[in-house]
Amino acid sequence: MADRTLFVLVSTLIGIGIALSYTLTAYTTLLFGVNEFHFAIRQVMFGLFSLTMIWSIAQLDPEKWLKKIGFLLFFTSTILMIAMPFLPEFLVSAVGGAKRWIKIGGFSLAPVEFFKIGFVYFLAWSFSRKLGHHDDMGIFKEFKRFFPYALVFVASMFVIAFVQNDLGQVVVLGLTLIFMLIFAGSSLKFFISILSVIMMLFMFFIMTAEHRILRIKSWWALAQNSVLGMFPDSIASQLRVPTEVEPYQIGHSLNAIHNGGIFGVGLANGTFKLGFLSEVHTDFVLAGIAEEFGFFGVFIVVFLFMWMLQRIFKVANRSSDKSVYLFSIGIGLLLSFAFLVNAYGISGITPIKGISVPFLSYGGSAILAASIGVGMVLMASKGYPEVETEINPKEESDESEDGYIQYHPMEKE
Repeated sequence: MADRTLFVLVSTLIGIGIALSYTLTAYTTLLFGVNEFHFAIRQVMFGLFSLTMIWSIAQLDPEKWLKKIGFLLFFTSTILMIAMPFLPEFLVSAVGGAKRWIKIGGFSLAPVEFFKIGFVYFLAWSFSRKLGHHDDMGIFKEFKRFFPYALVFVASMFVIAFVQNDLGQVVVLGLTLIFMLIFAGSSLKFFISILSVIMMLFMFFIMTAEHRILRIKSWWALAQNSVLGMFPDSIASQLRVPTEVEPYQIGHSLNAIHNGGIFGVGLANGTFKLGFLSEVHTDFVLAGIAEEFGFFGVFIVVFLFMWMLQRIFKVANRSSDKSVYLFSIGIGLLLSFAFLVNAYGISGITPIKGISVPFLSYGGSAILAASIGVGMVLMASKGYPEVETEINPKEESDESEDGYIQYHPMEKE
């Protein structure tokens, strides 16, 4: 395996997630009438299977398998997302009227999680072939060059936002797309223009669904006091919403974070998980960490996560293959934005989007899909190693201090 450190970091985060799936589910197990180890056992199964997938994928030949796995994820998950509304009830699970999960052998898988990995590979593969440095080609030509991707993105986002009623995934994928454009060689002016268009589409998706408007009002009820204090009373009174819509979940999340302090209340001693924060082991897992382990625990998790991202971006930086470079960047961005959107949501900075924390939140689909993405990065890094330009030709391969395998070409006969 080309980067053992990356594998160890992901394994550590998965292990932390398994521990949290036990300590944070004390109330949830009673609520659903299941064994106290129910969620922990399932998360152990998801975790072990995910680690097996990472290791197995990393052993494959990237020249043969990277493209196959990427397009398989992209096309299969797209077909499943389109077909899900038409599938019978015994094959799919619905929440809030939206069918997001397919039932397979007692488990439920969300195709959108695998679509994100496939979508990133599709962008990386296509950008590496069609896009390059803008070379002052003009913003109109850049838009013309980007138009086919815009059609794919809009079609995909329509399925996710309207058919599956999942705007949070649209936000993460949209941010990943526009930042990948920068790394693919687009100009700053084009980047700002695309960002503006995506923001307008985002507002359109919000205004076309009443529950999203209520969610924005709920978030604003919490944030308005600190923001409106900077405006004159005549303007502030027009922007203020009734306090009775103050968000229940965010309020308890902030209280849990405050209750944790610097070092937390201790493992399994949290109180806000006892019915105040619903299913804290999923979307509010960071709030659970903050209460039981305090600022110190959150700092450790953030440090491990950033270290993992650094290893992924280092794989990208070492690769001479542009599609591998863009794919590795895309996976790092995907994981980064998912973490940030969740962290901002549970702290009240932005509205809650229902995005899980990669490798930490309970759930099989998210952890498996993210693991497949990391496995593909490891496979790619093994197949496209960095070659030293000045070496001793008689030296054999050895392992560097940063955990990578250095490949030294041998002296020719």
